[in-house]
Order: sequence, then C-alpha cells, then structure tokens
Amino acid sequence: MPSQSSSRAVGVGRVLIAVYAVLAIAATARSVVQIVERFEEAPLAYLLSAVSAIVYLAATAALLGRGRVWYVVALLAIVFELVGVLTVGVLSLTMPELFAHPSVWSGFGYGYAFIPLVLPILGLVWLAVRRPGADARGTSAEHVMVAPR
Repeated sequence: MPSQSSSRAVGVGRVLIAVYAVLAIAATARSVVQIVERFEEAPLAYLLSAVSAIVYLAATAALLGRGRVWYVVALLAIVFELVGVLTVGVLSLTMPELFAHPSVWSGFGYGYAFIPLVLPILGLVWLAVRRPGADARGTSAEHVMVAPR
C-alpha cells in the first residue's frame, strides 16, 4: 500500500507530468512573448495564456510532490484548469469579440491539439487512482476490511 509520501510520478503518471511540463514551458514562453511584444492587441487572451502557464507550472510541481498537501494542490490546480478550459472554450466560441487573439485555452485548446481539454480529465483520473491512503487497486485503506483468520 502506498504511504502518504507515495509518488504520483510512476507509470502513466510520468507521461502525464511530462505533458504538463511541456505545456507549462509552451504556455509560459507564449505568454511572455505575447505580453512583452503586443499586450495592447489582446490583453484578455494574453493574460489568460499567462494564467494557464501558472496553472500548468503549479500542476507539474504538485504532481511531482509527495503527500496530502501536494495532492490537494494538484487537485485544485487541475480542477481550476478544467474549469478554465471549459469556460474560455465556450466564451471563445460564443463571444469571439472578447478574444482578439487566441489563448492557450481558446477553442478548448484547439491550437494545442485539444490537449488542454483532455489533460485535466486524465489528471483527475490519475489523482483518483493515486490518492493518498489508497492501496494499489485504488481503494481507500480506511475502507478495506480484513477478514479474521
């Protein structure tokens, strides 16, 4: 049974963390260039790109971290990410005038092959499987009954 300090960076989790890290780098680079070179053209979109970069950085760090605190940070970051992708995705399609230029989450992450839409769903599934106090089958240790011998 994994302990509270068990790592989520195992198996598929390593791939998930690597994708988060790549998106963190891409979103950070994109937002820095956008904000420095042409912020006045589309401030909302460029600020949203910066927010997505911060969320991806936080999720990457939290998924690498061990214990319940990092688990909660990862959960909050990934839920925020999913809500952000869905909200910005809907707004960018229904109110395109708000987005003079696309952000990372515009069109549900269309510019990034929809990875920003799929990634938080996979992240939440991974967190459910690797939650602190869960055994290898994903069941909570508190709820496992041991039959008397």
